[in-house]
Amino acid sequence: MFETFLEVLQSFGTNTLVFLVISTFVAGFIDAVVGGGGLIQLPALLIQLPQTVVPVILGTNKIAALTGTSLAAQRYARHITFDYRLLAVVGLFAFLFARLGALSLHFFNPEILKPLIFILLLLIAIYTFIKKDLGQISSKKLTLQKQLIYGSLLAMIVGFYDGFIGPGTGSFLVLGFVVLLGFEFLQASAYAKLINVVTNVSALFVFVQQGNYLLELAMLLSLSNGVGSLIGSITALKRGNGFIRKIFLVLVIIMLFRYGFDLYNS
Repeated sequence: MFETFLEVLQSFGTNTLVFLVISTFVAGFIDAVVGGGGLIQLPALLIQLPQTVVPVILGTNKIAALTGTSLAAQRYARHITFDYRLLAVVGLFAFLFARLGALSLHFFNPEILKPLIFILLLLIAIYTFIKKDLGQISSKKLTLQKQLIYGSLLAMIVGFYDGFIGPGTGSFLVLGFVVLLGFEFLQASAYAKLINVVTNVSALFVFVQQGNYLLELAMLLSLSNGVGSLIGSITALKRGNGFIRKIFLVLVIIMLFRYGFDLYNS
């Protein structure tokens, strides 16, 4: 069985495997710190596997991402105090809408969202750069009812996006928790990780049911993503909010260039 596993991996070619392992390690690290690892991992898969249909790429990507996100969530859970009532409600909406997004892939072209995402990213970059104290301390003291309302709206929008396209989901969740719910960056990253686990699981159910994944490759990339994620979460917990804000801003700028390039070449 192990020999068969190795034979399948070897069929992808050494250069492809090395490139993907390094890419998923870096993606896991960045995703654990501030989300958005899919901006590295998903393009890497698309570039290295040009003959593979997109749903299979997305399913493989989800399996690998789920491992890293789960490990990071577990690490954060040891150090951050959660309101599990808020997590339960936000998680439920995130699960439902991520599934809806994954199912919508057959009816809508993901390209239609890119202009809107580009504008949104530009506004996020400007806002984060100007507001130097963003996410440094908890800026709002909302009632639980307001947290549930704002958190549910965030889960619906970002959950659907994660199932539909995916890259940058963690970053959008982090920003949502900071701006809408007033969390500091470290707390927002912790909440975002747990919700991202939920959206990944929900979307993955659809991809697995449809047979859209490459199991052997996904298992290898899960390992490299998981190692990167573990190191990233440890680093974020040690370095704190200032470090996370800087990484967040850099990642948003990278996302801007990515979507700008896609729009320019479309």
